[in-house]
Amino acid sequence: MPAVGATMACAVADLVRRGFTADLRAVPGGLRAATGETLRPRDLVIREFHRFEGVSDPDDMEILYAIESASGVRGTLADAFGVYADPATGAILEDVPIRP
Repeated sequence: MPAVGATMACAVADLVRRGFTADLRAVPGGLRAATGETLRPRDLVIREFHRFEGVSDPDDMEILYAIESASGVRGTLADAFGVYADPATGAILEDVPIRP
């Protein structure tokens, strides 16, 4: 895991080094990898997550998820957290278990 206080870029680089190479984004019904494959929430597991808070601006808060699918896709998904979080991303991840 990245060290406490690490930047988002450091965390992403560490996760990529450990095999979480797909860039995931929320789409209706699941997450989409760059390959075009749509991953359904029932087939996903959150392996870890990292929260980042802005030093000077409390509105600058992000969360980075390391996600693995049953089909073997491993990737990352970033979102804001708090009032700026994407409701579509939250709805998808609501049913995804966290299993380190």
